[in-house]
Amino acid sequence: MNHRLAAAALLAVAALAGCAVAPAPAGKRALMIVGNDEKQSWNDAGAGVMATHGRDTVSVVAVSLKKLAPRIVVNLPLANTIFGPPTNLAITPDEGLALVANSVNIVDEAGVLKSVPDTRLWVIDLTANPPQLIDTVNVGKQPSGMSINRAGTLALIANRADGSVSVLRISGKKVELIDTVVIGEQVAHVVFTPDGKRALAAKFPGHKVAVLDVAGEKVTYGKYDMMVGPWPYNIDVTPDGKLALTADNGNSGAADGQVDTVSVIDLELSPPRVIDKVVVGDGPEGLAISPTGQMAVALLLRGSNAAKSAFFYNKNGSVVAMRIDGKKVTKTNEIEVGGLPEGAVFSDDGRYLYVGNFITQDISILRVDGDRLVDTGKRFSLPGHPASMRGRTR
Repeated sequence: MNHRLAAAALLAVAALAGCAVAPAPAGKRALMIVGNDEKQSWNDAGAGVMATHGRDTVSVVAVSLKKLAPRIVVNLPLANTIFGPPTNLAITPDEGLALVANSVNIVDEAGVLKSVPDTRLWVIDLTANPPQLIDTVNVGKQPSGMSINRAGTLALIANRADGSVSVLRISGKKVELIDTVVIGEQVAHVVFTPDGKRALAAKFPGHKVAVLDVAGEKVTYGKYDMMVGPWPYNIDVTPDGKLALTADNGNSGAADGQVDTVSVIDLELSPPRVIDKVVVGDGPEGLAISPTGQMAVALLLRGSNAAKSAFFYNKNGSVVAMRIDGKKVTKTNEIEVGGLPEGAVFSDDGRYLYVGNFITQDISILRVDGDRLVDTGKRFSLPGHPASMRGRTR
């Protein structure tokens, strides 16, 4: 069977199984982009410790499923930060460009280091050899979670300090800000629905998710919100566009020893609304849905950057697997990973999950076994602390 026939057969099987699996671009390697923040750490008392700029990197990583051995293609000396969801970067569907938002900078004010909002978005050409920075775009204040539509023509960025969403046009290698949508309060992340006609924005302190309408390049906010769990940090949508899930952090970006939830939103209802909540554990922050649409994962902080004397302190965080069966989402199992897990990326075929561990400076490689996760025992070391991680838009 030739490659074209094989690809067609795989797509047909996926369609029959009800799995919206987007094929990898022909002839392309599978890439991940990782933002390594070297300015932020925590001491034994759980207090944040800041350092000056100059050591951050953005790693472009090639993934090989056959060897389970990711390979760093290049480390770019670009500022980025953990202050913002682990989704403040994105890769276009054709793996031509990567966008990385730098949410905050560390500045020295009279001998005291402070974090202040930044407005810069790095545009990286992934087709160059090696990949390189080709442009810097100014967007809103403290640009955080972002998403690119499936067409690869539009990007949205949640600006925390502005309470707004930036709208960017993508045309070839050119990325430009074309509009700003005022939300009116802090938004942590924003994600497109698969058809590109709507977007969902997580109102972090408001404990809500805003619904945005998208018509071509025009994005509007009709003031319809859905009440989710406390402090929604992250949000994702199933490949078929039927459900959205939110990681409800529960404690303003930190663990506290209390159990927290993932909210389940039915996007087929008019208007869409929350239909269920899944108890996952302490401090869900990272969140990702498999390209098969059959599994989701929530990354739990579990107090891994808290005071070592805290009753809820754990050396390591964990990943919770959830089975998606129609509109029902249920927890299946939990796997311990490294300290302060942030970003999560599924492989294109949904067989593996890569988890970025901030404190331990590495990536855990987990295998999907049915509706459960299995630790392969393999770790991939990084040149810094992974604050964010993303694969290509599917």
